[in-house]
Amino acid sequence: MHIVIIGNGIAGITTARHIRKQSDHQITVISGESDYFYSRPALMYIYMGHMEQSHTEPYERSFWEKNRIQLKRAWVSKVEPQAKLITFKDGSSMDYDTLVLATGSQSNFFNWPGQDLKGVQGLVNLQDLAQMEANTKDVKQAVIVGGGLIGIEMAEMLRTRHIAVRFLVRETHYWGNILRREEGLLVGRHMAEHHVQLDTETQLKEIVGDEQGRVKAVITDKGEAIPCQFVGITAGVHPNIDLAKASQLETKRGILVNQFLETKDPHIYAVGDCAEITDEQGNHRVEQLWYTGRMQGEALAKTICGARTAYNRGVWFNSAKFFDIEYHTYGQLLAQVPDWERSFYREHANGKQCIRLVYRADDQVLTGMNAFGIRYRHQVFERWLQEKRTLGYVFEHLEEANFDPEFFRRFEEQMVHQYNRMDPNQPPIKLRKKRRWFLGVGA
Repeated sequence: MHIVIIGNGIAGITTARHIRKQSDHQITVISGESDYFYSRPALMYIYMGHMEQSHTEPYERSFWEKNRIQLKRAWVSKVEPQAKLITFKDGSSMDYDTLVLATGSQSNFFNWPGQDLKGVQGLVNLQDLAQMEANTKDVKQAVIVGGGLIGIEMAEMLRTRHIAVRFLVRETHYWGNILRREEGLLVGRHMAEHHVQLDTETQLKEIVGDEQGRVKAVITDKGEAIPCQFVGITAGVHPNIDLAKASQLETKRGILVNQFLETKDPHIYAVGDCAEITDEQGNHRVEQLWYTGRMQGEALAKTICGARTAYNRGVWFNSAKFFDIEYHTYGQLLAQVPDWERSFYREHANGKQCIRLVYRADDQVLTGMNAFGIRYRHQVFERWLQEKRTLGYVFEHLEEANFDPEFFRRFEEQMVHQYNRMDPNQPPIKLRKKRRWFLGVGA
């Protein structure tokens, strides 16, 4: 059986690797973007000079031949499902028995006047990175439109080259559709410390060009003209479904698949950022994270190799870095507070570390957490969420989850003290301390 995978990101490559582990099928991976699989989250480090592109490739280039995974550098123009045929932009074609679409995401553009000017771009792939390298040469001022992780990464990239940055977000605080106000304000203050000006409740109205067709300013909905020579569009991403639509596969926001990542064509699957999963209850979701792409690829490989396996993400989690503040989240923590939820929030006086624990009001069972500037173990919080542990239990055992290095400041005792003050009528809990080889760790 010839299995063809279009897309060499984490989802497509994980699918290929795990098919090879379980079978002797012929595997071809097609990508027009790059010859070899690389880590997309590392794009910013290439730009900043910390890494070269080859450093972002997790596998030796000999890996693919040794594991009999054929790599083809090409852009696909069309898929003909009835003929099981792929046509490339150069006019050549390839047959398949099973096809996996792992076509990833594209940057969101919202038909702003001037969005096609030189110096205006998103940042998703290697081509975008090369374009950004060219677009930011000799640039002094930049504007970034839209919050989120790509936006703050782009801001950090630009600041390493001493480019002045204005950051426009429509919400009242940074990443307002994901973070609650306190956390968003914490990140906003940290951005200001790194000389990034955050303009909240501000939207892009128009991008203005010069006589050479290059951006020279943006106009906001408040009427302000901001001079700039570069505009980064980071208002989110959407599934790349162009190929699927052209091939008359069923799509909505993404390529429609069931929990087994199967399309309605029995020979075609979709995986990763491009897939829109429908669960047994009829709910639709698109999951555009590195680890969900990896997990989907592992499940799909089993199905293709004969052991039909539903994709089960488990407890939601994510992690990121805002300049030098680390962030991670586990479980369900929505920007808009549900009626049934209550929240514990503590922020250190320095404004660089905080934790939020959310729980059900009726039984105090933990449902999610955010942490900034403090490292807490994924496996521990995942277990607590699965075991439906209460807020009191979590505080009593909180040191079990902390994995900051020795001599890092600890905050658990203050958190427990604050928790005990929430209800003076309840018996106070005591923090179970971990034994440490090194004494004198700051509290």
